[in-house]
Amino acid sequence: MLSHQHWSRVFNVNPDEIDYLINLLLEEETPMTSRELAVRLVSARLEKEKTILQEKYKDTAVYNPATTWEVGQKLVFPALEHATGRVIEIRDGDNPEYGDFRVIKVEFDDKSRREFASEYKLPHKLAEFSELTGNPLITGDALTVDDIMSESGEQIIQKLEQTLKANQTLVSIAKFWFPKELILPVDIGALHLAEAVLDMNGGGPMPTTEILEQMGGLGNYPLKLQELSLNYALNQDERFDEVGPTGKVLWYLSRMEPTEVRETPIYLRYTAIGYDRRLLTEQMIAYESEIADELSELDYVNTPTGTITLIYPHRRAGTLPINVHNRHIFPTAQRTNRIWITLVDVVDGAEYIGWVVPGQSYVYGLAPLYEKYRLPIGAKVTAKQGATPDRIEIDAHVHKARTEWVPVFRLQGDAPHFENIRRPVEADYDQLMLIGVDQLAELDQLVKQAQTGKKSLTAILKMLLPSLGKLTPQGAAHLKTIYTAVNLLRRCPPGPIFATLEANPDFTSIGGEYWKLFDDTVE
Repeated sequence: MLSHQHWSRVFNVNPDEIDYLINLLLEEETPMTSRELAVRLVSARLEKEKTILQEKYKDTAVYNPATTWEVGQKLVFPALEHATGRVIEIRDGDNPEYGDFRVIKVEFDDKSRREFASEYKLPHKLAEFSELTGNPLITGDALTVDDIMSESGEQIIQKLEQTLKANQTLVSIAKFWFPKELILPVDIGALHLAEAVLDMNGGGPMPTTEILEQMGGLGNYPLKLQELSLNYALNQDERFDEVGPTGKVLWYLSRMEPTEVRETPIYLRYTAIGYDRRLLTEQMIAYESEIADELSELDYVNTPTGTITLIYPHRRAGTLPINVHNRHIFPTAQRTNRIWITLVDVVDGAEYIGWVVPGQSYVYGLAPLYEKYRLPIGAKVTAKQGATPDRIEIDAHVHKARTEWVPVFRLQGDAPHFENIRRPVEADYDQLMLIGVDQLAELDQLVKQAQTGKKSLTAILKMLLPSLGKLTPQGAAHLKTIYTAVNLLRRCPPGPIFATLEANPDFTSIGGEYWKLFDDTVE
């Protein structure tokens, strides 16, 4: 019998097996999931293997050196991986040390020949081995479908899906498969009706079964077939967006999705800046990793929870970055660019609608929670998976308000200015990234100007460093503070910022992690 390793490592699907699965779908007239098809295929293979074994070991006896054999008998040898052969010759043994015994010559299926003892009276390890292993048809240790799927199911399903996707006659929606030619027709009237159902339900999200129920169904066909057919039709129509996580189909009207989900908020838009990473010092690389900006290319970290530090773009947009620390926590999807989730406040259990936008690495929908706790820039926010993949628990690490010195951003004319002011803070924060903002309208205007490319990264740094330096005894700003301040005006990961500081002689470091203008003036 084939081993677990065989099923996982060398499993491939041949054309005859694809035909078998297609015929199965045609006969049962019901869509099946990838797992259901994999189970059927494995079961069919096991039955085929059993038939081959039955033919191979039909009328065979298990070789035992103590047994008397006759010419023409078919034997199976457990110690030789259950090889089979026929006795073609028998002679007397000739070794006084072992007493009287006989020798049989066996010709195996591959025409090779070997001699073995028979009628052997002394104890022999092969006799015991034969009793333990026995005939492969009756030993009862063969792998079952459950055994194989438990050990190698994911690998089998993955390889099966790769083969099924290459077949032009099959359609797959939410891992359900069915022949394209048998999908139920869904006319424009039914699509209009589906749109009306979603519209009356706030745009969604709704599972296909509920849409079908409120539509009155697609006829007297199996429900699974109706589901797949409607899913297939909705998927072809731009009015509808599938927003469920992997394994769960949920539909939403595209026009009723939040603008911040369909379009990246202006505060999060990044125009890539080329830079030489060789300029970054080890200290800079360490801070880049600590900050873990979602735009930075960093090694993935798998932890039960993911904590981020809020910067202005995400605080203003009401979003949470998806970075190397929390990426695994949020649900994924095979087709959709947007995933509807529920955000749960761990403090009071309040629930909020959230949207995962994996292509742009952010989660939208946290503005109510941010505003409830008046989270500052620099606040720490932790996400962890809830009871189901589409429920995400959010911990803002709130506590009783404490009065702290907060660097507050203001404008003096057109120039950015920072001033330490005592403010109540109700949540944990990173001291080096804590910033307050009062003049949102004015700052928004600066952001728009920076987004249009009117100011270079060097120019922004020259605007910010003099005022930032006045906040510290060193007269210089920390790398993390500089990064946070730059992101008030322009979305940018740490790499280009740090490289610009290192490459431009107008900037100088004080002890490596603190930086200022070389002559403390803006040219």
